[in-house]
Amino acid sequence: MNDAVIIGGGACGLMCAIQAGLRGKQTLVLERNNQPGAKIRISGGGRCNYTNLGTGVGNFVSLDPSFAEHALSAWTVKDTVDFFEHQGIIGKEKTLGQLFPISNNAKDVVSALIRLMQRYGQQLKTGSNVRSVDRRVDGQFEVTYESDGTTHRIITPKVVFASGGLPVAKLGASDFSVRMARRFGLEIIPTAPALVPLTITGKDAEWFAALSGNSVFCRVSNERISFEENILFTHWGLSGPAILQISSYWKPGESIVLDLLPTHSLERLIKAERAAGGKRLVSQLLGDFYSRRLVEALGRFLPVQTKIASLGKVDAKRIAETIHQFVVKPAGDKGYDKAEVMRGGVATQELEQLTLEAKKVRGLYFGGECVDMTGWLGGYNFQWAWASGYVIAQAI
Repeated sequence: MNDAVIIGGGACGLMCAIQAGLRGKQTLVLERNNQPGAKIRISGGGRCNYTNLGTGVGNFVSLDPSFAEHALSAWTVKDTVDFFEHQGIIGKEKTLGQLFPISNNAKDVVSALIRLMQRYGQQLKTGSNVRSVDRRVDGQFEVTYESDGTTHRIITPKVVFASGGLPVAKLGASDFSVRMARRFGLEIIPTAPALVPLTITGKDAEWFAALSGNSVFCRVSNERISFEENILFTHWGLSGPAILQISSYWKPGESIVLDLLPTHSLERLIKAERAAGGKRLVSQLLGDFYSRRLVEALGRFLPVQTKIASLGKVDAKRIAETIHQFVVKPAGDKGYDKAEVMRGGVATQELEQLTLEAKKVRGLYFGGECVDMTGWLGGYNFQWAWASGYVIAQAI
């Protein structure tokens, strides 16, 4: 006898089971992989950036970001910090509010969750591939899953979909929750890779590939938003934190603008050089901020071998505009295998804000990545996973 079946043993599913157990409820978590928490284990390069101290609805991409307000208030960042501290996991803040375990080991997070699952008597069945969820005439649900080559069926009054999204298929990722939601008549916001590197093709591809490995602190922007963090040139185009962030707001066919020197005004730097005699070359000035390889590559666009004293007003302006407004038109992205998360998913208007229960199908709940609520890079998606799992647990 189960109060609910939870499909997916990731951040949202495990938290939901633990919180349900605290309320005296009995759940069964069905996990496709042989171990739970696969994406937790690899997140943050195996260190697990498990929350962000600055989390708010403004850090999420959705047709209605305000929908997350209740969950993020019901289970706050402080709740997350206290929850893991009670399990011996002390957080260490890195840049921009990102919180990692002081041990720098994501496995500690997973171990804590599994330990609590066991403490509260919640069932976890790994290697269980859920095939379908069907509503019975008595209003309950029949969950069909395969395990060890055998097909199993279980009857339950409530089902929680917490199986994530499409990124990193090799970890067992799938759009099962989204497909089931569509099957039950729920609206789906079109899905796409998010927090993903962007590709460059055509005549510019060779220029970017030649800079592979170069990292630059940069302001990346489009007409809707901007981010200041590092970018990384790659063999296929652009990556790095700022690029991953802007990718969630990027649409095919759009350009992005790179300010390659956001903390300085190049025009002022040139004026200061002129006041000092202007004997240095443009390449030497740029070399104060960039690698030799990047300076040489910028020679394609700029008179880098010209003495600053010899620069005309037009050339000085062109240099400043190129550095501060370097326009890039990505060809596409690297897809789900390189994406951190999936954007889009179950439309928030289909769910009750206080419980995340489907309005059209009572007894079905959706949390975590499968909902149209995509966080920025830096722990925001984990905070949404913990919070949505907590909120659902209060209702099942």
